[in-house]
Amino acid sequence: MGWTILRHLGAWLLIGWPAWVLAADPLDSPSWEDLRKRYFAGQTVVFDEAVQVNAPVSAEDPLNVPIGVDASGLAGVQEVRVLADLNPIVEILSFQPGRAQPRLGFRVKLQQSTPVRAAARTADGVWHMGGTWVNTTGGGCTLPSTGSASADWQRRLNEVSGRIWHNAAAGPGQRVRIRIIHPMDTGLAAGIPAFFIQDLLVADASGHALMHIQGHEPVSENPLFTLDLPEGQTNLAKVRVTGRDNNGNRIDAWVTP
Repeated sequence: MGWTILRHLGAWLLIGWPAWVLAADPLDSPSWEDLRKRYFAGQTVVFDEAVQVNAPVSAEDPLNVPIGVDASGLAGVQEVRVLADLNPIVEILSFQPGRAQPRLGFRVKLQQSTPVRAAARTADGVWHMGGTWVNTTGGGCTLPSTGSASADWQRRLNEVSGRIWHNAAAGPGQRVRIRIIHPMDTGLAAGIPAFFIQDLLVADASGHALMHIQGHEPVSENPLFTLDLPEGQTNLAKVRVTGRDNNGNRIDAWVTP
């Protein structure tokens, strides 16, 4: 069977071959083939420079590794999935951008040095993937949270704080930052079950979704999420944050500038 290689927007596509036929993983991950079969079986995945993952080359604190995912270089992004190849729990989070830009800042726990990759699904069903290696001393996923040992964490569980502001670095729109009090236990520390925020919706005052986030255990304790609104979304007076954790505890709060 004949085939051609098409280079478009930084992505390599093999035309005429099955969806799983790809160029070599640019991150050279020993786990990539297993991840592809587990999370993208039968789907088209292309390595694309338009999807950026920003992270420190060396992370000193494996419990709080800052990650920034940016797929705003693509049109029609429906969903973004973030994975850490060599973590004991690979899935970090996924999100649907709604009215927000398809980019998100957050912090994660890493057990060891690993590729961290983001895959953005566009309206045509293609997953566009970018990523980077993060080096760390490790142990982030098997250490207990500090919140679990705090005397008042139950009183403040799912407490939301945040701000809304204009930030030139975010472009002409507004930036929203949200912090939620939660231990985000992975279930890998001895005697401490998994306990994490599972579902989170950020919406404007009219109920329009700005971003829907599905969290997993590797998101850092007291998660901090930063999202950006595009041009035209410049007068946001407040946002509503709703959701739940895996034990059914509810989140419901308003954030104002």
